[in-house]
Amino acid sequence: MSDIEKNLEAHEVRPTAMRILIYKFMAKKDRAVTLTEIENAFGKADRATLSRTIRTFETKDIVHQIDDGTGIPKYALCESDCNCEVEQDLHIHFHCNNCDETVCLTDHKIPHINLPEGYMAENVNLVVKGICEKCSGV
Repeated sequence: MSDIEKNLEAHEVRPTAMRILIYKFMAKKDRAVTLTEIENAFGKADRATLSRTIRTFETKDIVHQIDDGTGIPKYALCESDCNCEVEQDLHIHFHCNNCDETVCLTDHKIPHINLPEGYMAENVNLVVKGICEKCSGV
């Protein structure tokens, strides 16, 4: 059994051929991807199947959705020890204004935010916008 199959099963997701292919596709990317990119990569696959797979991955904490301000949801694989808790697994996302790519900066955590009593965070998203290292030539 491959590491991908083990990871899917650890998240209570049956490792079908399509799920494994989508996971591999996302793992090869060093950035977040849109559902359209996934659909284009698997042109012959049923769009509903691809969409359901991403929803399943998101529900089971295999991927997380990123709102980078472009109006198009992007998805990235979660870290292996992630449980996608609002207060625990927060990291910065970087959106390049030049190449339009969004990446997870998992080594840069968002500090805990103490909300006033009676307030409960349901989602926290920090996107830094600028020029990425590839586009800046550094």
